[in-house]
Amino acid sequence: MSNGRIRVSVFSPTIGRPEVGAAVTIRNSGGEIVFAGTTDNEGKLPSVTVSAPPESISLTPPVPGEENELPFSELDVTAVGEGGEVSEIRGVQIYSGTEALLPVILPGQSDDIDIPAPAIMGGSAEKIPEEEVKALPFPEGTSVLPQPVIPEIIIVHDGVPSDRDAKNYYVRFADYIKNVASSEIFATWPREALKANILAIISFTLNRVYTEWYRGKGFDFTITNSTAYDQSFIYGRNVFSEVSDIVDEIFNIYIARQGMEQPLFAQYCDGIRVNRSGWLSQWGSKELADRGYSALRILQSFYGRDIELRTADKVEGIPVSFSGTLREGSRGENVRVIQRQLNRISENFPLIGKLSVDGIYGPKTAASVRTFQQIFNMPQSGIVDFATWYRISDIYVAVAGLAD
Repeated sequence: MSNGRIRVSVFSPTIGRPEVGAAVTIRNSGGEIVFAGTTDNEGKLPSVTVSAPPESISLTPPVPGEENELPFSELDVTAVGEGGEVSEIRGVQIYSGTEALLPVILPGQSDDIDIPAPAIMGGSAEKIPEEEVKALPFPEGTSVLPQPVIPEIIIVHDGVPSDRDAKNYYVRFADYIKNVASSEIFATWPREALKANILAIISFTLNRVYTEWYRGKGFDFTITNSTAYDQSFIYGRNVFSEVSDIVDEIFNIYIARQGMEQPLFAQYCDGIRVNRSGWLSQWGSKELADRGYSALRILQSFYGRDIELRTADKVEGIPVSFSGTLREGSRGENVRVIQRQLNRISENFPLIGKLSVDGIYGPKTAASVRTFQQIFNMPQSGIVDFATWYRISDIYVAVAGLAD
């Protein structure tokens, strides 16, 4: 056996409020306690090292018709808040050499969280093929977006579209993409393979948003978690730091065909049990990454040479648009914006500390940014790039109640 890691954070009732003093117990698949402790002032536990199967299992395609080894170990995590609220997540997946990130919400939108195996292992419904180019909604009111926009919230229907009794989950866009990527493929794959698959997931999702696919059919959600129609999404599951870092970096980048406005309806399959021409092969993307292909070249190998990567300039819910990287020595109004937002966030996460709102990006501002990045599992550069700007604004909106 090899080792992986798990990092648990507990929030109540949203990611804007850490649950201090929550009792967390982590058990392995045999029921043995591997860790027990309470969350700190940021609602976090230290990273815990646990055993996991060899990485080679997740890097080798399965043999159809045979019983293949699980590439991950499984943990059960129970969190109990100081008010007695309980959340239990079963089947948390740990891969060798990776770090699992598990945000626990007390109380959550679901009382029963049981994480299934990733879709690439089989057992999920096969995707029903659709036409790549979608008709746009009638251009009236707010039905048609002038260009692709990153939504603040994705409404995920927990079932097939026709299941009127299924729950709808309200999920922040980047968190949705992280969840789907962690539910579809293995986090141990090469970075360029992960990046290619994440770009396909983003583009698929933005196509549903841009064309208002389900709302145009009279439904009240953005997308489903049925792999027959959309993508695998498991409410409450763990994601992986390797996936999270990439999503934070590229969540506003999508695939489009040259001359086409709408994001590519980037359909994909595992490439072993199902293989379709014009679709991305998940195992095929891993093989190409092993051969040194970039993410764009991988995507062009499956979707054609006429695709390109574009950037969505607008992100809903962000109070001020990003206008460039901020670092020590930067000055101006955008520095003041970050200082004000970090001051408000520090009321809920006091480790960040208070700043003078002077518009000067000095060592104290850099230290506060670095602390923010550490709390929210981002690379700790102390620099406000686009990913950090978005995340600070996202958490600011959550703690300030601006999204209500």
